[in-house]
Amino acid sequence: MITLALRGLRVFGHHGVYEDEREKGQDFLFDVELDVGDRGSSDRLEDAVDYNAVARAVREVSDAHTYSLLEALGGAVADELQTRFAADRVVVRVTKPAVRPAGLEGGASISVSRPSRSARSLRRRSPG
Repeated sequence: MITLALRGLRVFGHHGVYEDEREKGQDFLFDVELDVGDRGSSDRLEDAVDYNAVARAVREVSDAHTYSLLEALGGAVADELQTRFAADRVVVRVTKPAVRPAGLEGGASISVSRPSRSARSLRRRSPG
């Protein structure tokens, strides 16, 4: 199993609960992981998942819609990556570095994971 990982993708976006955040915009940091099976083990670029295309997809999702919550933004990115790149599993972490929770230094992050397709199929088939 190959896991493609991109860390610290900085994307400027107009997301947030507060109108000021949405109007001015701010940076968001994305860490993404995609389990892509053995794609790329052939050492042929055309067999691999192009990490430039993954980075562009993150930016496209962020640019396409204004989200109030990090959870919704992360979920939309995870869904798009899983669909577009047929990833077995996707994990997306979104960090809002400029926020000061309760006035303290730090940032706010969420992580969203989408399990493998086989795990989702098993959950759907198993009784409640």
